[in-house]
Amino acid sequence: MIDLHTHTTASDGTDPPSRLVDSACRAGITALAITDHDTLCGSDEAAPLAEAAGLRFLRGLELSTRVLHETDPTARSVHILAYFPNGPAPDFREWLQTLRERRRARNERMAERLQALGLEVTIEEAEAYGRNITGRPHFARVMKEKGYIRTWDEAFERYLGEHGAAYVEREDPTAAEGIQRIRQAGGIASLAHAYRLGKRDPSEEEEFVRRLVDAGLGAIEAWHSDHDDAYAERCRDYARRYGLLVTGGSDYHGGNKREIALGCGRQSPLGIPLGVFDDLCAAAVHRQI
Repeated sequence: MIDLHTHTTASDGTDPPSRLVDSACRAGITALAITDHDTLCGSDEAAPLAEAAGLRFLRGLELSTRVLHETDPTARSVHILAYFPNGPAPDFREWLQTLRERRRARNERMAERLQALGLEVTIEEAEAYGRNITGRPHFARVMKEKGYIRTWDEAFERYLGEHGAAYVEREDPTAAEGIQRIRQAGGIASLAHAYRLGKRDPSEEEEFVRRLVDAGLGAIEAWHSDHDDAYAERCRDYARRYGLLVTGGSDYHGGNKREIALGCGRQSPLGIPLGVFDDLCAAAVHRQI
């Protein structure tokens, strides 16, 4: 089993990188990538631990981007997985720091909106949970502990989701810029969980994927806990038609998504071939992507 989409406490997961590596080894994972949101800190911490444990490992992250032509904020958000078999160039890390500063400005505005709605939630309380990267799940945790909401879903439906009363859109880079930044840093850019784009018209979805390919997209995530077998095959078909690599992972978040286990979807193991990991590494070495 392999898993190339996981999150730690460096962003919105509940497992520290060291525990995630240990859990992966116990679960029989043979190759792993940590893809925290907009940060390499989880990957950096886990890399030497994975090597010591004999676990094949890829440094990665999940980059938040947007497409400006979409009017619905839900459709504007596009997540791009970045994989760096040889580690990213230093200027990429510097660029990530600017995104972190934008994220904090957005969090400040979101805290202000929650307070205006009568919910005494501060950015400092959310950051106590978020540590390195603070996001909406950390606000949800504070809200739940204070009794403002009962469930994670309620927090997003009423307040934090794209149509919630306290939602603030982030000033993310465009998808094209994000892809180019990843490529210039020596990485491979993969479209994450395409099902969440919400494009149920296959022709519209394919046109969207094609535009990302034109921008330099190198791969597409076929296996994911939101993808059934038919949709995974649809993604593999895009890969064949547009010369993309395929990637896959559980989108593991630990206790924040208790229904998702390492290497598994919501019902069963994802069964991602080890060759997926090998192909990513080979493409980086030979600069094919």
